[in-house]
Order: sequence, then structure tokens, then C-alpha cells
Amino acid sequence: MKLAFSTLGVPGLPVPDVIRLASAHGFHGVELRAHPEEPVHPGLSGVERASVAAEFRANGVEVLGVAGYPRVAAPGDDGPVIADIRLLVDLARDLGAPYVRVFPGAGEEQTRERADATAARRLGSAAEYAAEQGVRVLLETHDSHRTGADAIRVLGRVGHRNTGALWDVMHTWLGGEQPSESFAALAPFLGYVQVKDIASADDTTPLALGAGVLPLAECVEVLSRHGWDGWLCWEYEKRWYDEAAPLPELLAAGHAHLSRLLDDSA
Repeated sequence: MKLAFSTLGVPGLPVPDVIRLASAHGFHGVELRAHPEEPVHPGLSGVERASVAAEFRANGVEVLGVAGYPRVAAPGDDGPVIADIRLLVDLARDLGAPYVRVFPGAGEEQTRERADATAARRLGSAAEYAAEQGVRVLLETHDSHRTGADAIRVLGRVGHRNTGALWDVMHTWLGGEQPSESFAALAPFLGYVQVKDIASADDTTPLALGAGVLPLAECVEVLSRHGWDGWLCWEYEKRWYDEAAPLPELLAAGHAHLSRLLDDSA
């Protein structure tokens, strides 16, 4: 498996500094949070995108994915949601990233059936465009669809190879799934895995990997046992928690912890 981290952990950090951190600490790639407050977002010009892509290539660091915020199950018109996904797909294509992340985001007023159908319809439409660009759109286990069982209700309807799942191990755990259950559900669709750690279900402030309660060892063991060889991406949610320790000072230990888990599960 290859290791990456998300720029959600280093809000606003310039691209050259992000690349230096990845290179210095042995991470193979980076997931880029695609938001207007970040250096990389869909508003970049073609020249700016080419410059970012070239800088990553020159330093041997991969852009794993573009983490966007469209909510595919949310109530409302399909058009704006699909348009936002297409903008992210274009950005991923230009950066050489294989994946785009989207959220479910169903509203409380929706029935489960209606939310699932809405998400599947939008993802199906976006998948056709993503296929033309060589990009895959991943539905993250999150908010209204936080478990693997939730996600496959949508992805099973879509049935397109350019859609898939992003397994956020915190949300499946909060949803009551065991790692083996989450993997069994998501395996046919799995793009990559987001790892993290927290103190408890009531305190999701990000911690150093291994310092909290999430079953990271079990997740890695399940992946290894089934021969899965994709990406583990550390999503450290510093952007939402000012009190959390700075990510750069945790990266070395985080990489070492993940490496130990991989060695132990081999």
C-alpha cells in the first residue's frame, strides 16, 4: 500500500511546502482539498494547473485525489451538483489525479429511498463525463451515508466503473460497522482509504495516529489479508479544530505508525 496525507491537515499551505513535507516524511502522495481558501481549487487557470502538476511530478509526489464538497444526495436540482462534480473532474484530470471525492449529504426531510435514488442518478450522470476524462468519482462514507452498507445502496445502483467508494474509517466506526464488515461491503467499489484517529465518539478532535480509539490495526489487517494494495491517506482534520496539534510535527511518527501496521499485517 502507498501512503498519502490530506491538505485538510495543513490549511492554506502553499503547494511547494506541501510537497516538501511529503518528500521529507516518505509519503508517496497527497490528497488536495479543493476549496477556494486553498491554493488548489477549480478556479485555477490552465497555466496554474499545469504548474502545480509539474511541481508534483518534478518531486516524485503523486496527487492522489481532489477532495471536493458536492453533496450528491442533497435535495434540490441535479444540475448544480453535477456541474460542480464536472469542475472537480476537470481539475483532477489537469493535475493527473485519478480520484475526485464527493459527499452524500442527504437532508433529514428526505426518505432513505429518495436520497439513495438522487445520489445514484447524479453519480451516474457524472460518471459518464468522468470516464471521458480518465477520472473516478468516489463517494465518501460520511454524514447521511456513513457506513459501507449505506454507500453500497447508492453505488450498487450506479453500476459504473468510474464511480466508487472512499472508505473513511472514522465514519464507518461511528456508524457501528466492524472493519471486516466495511471492507466486505466496499471492496468491489473501493478507491482508497482515509485513516485518522480520535479520542472517542464524543470527541472527534484529530489525534496522532495510534493515540486514539479507531481500529486502524484491524483496518490495515483486513486490507492486507485480502491483498488490497491501494492508498492509505491520513486525513487529519486540522482545518476544523484549531486546538489540534500542527500536522507537520506529527507526520514522521504517523508515517512510522502506518509502516508498522503494514509490516505487522504482512
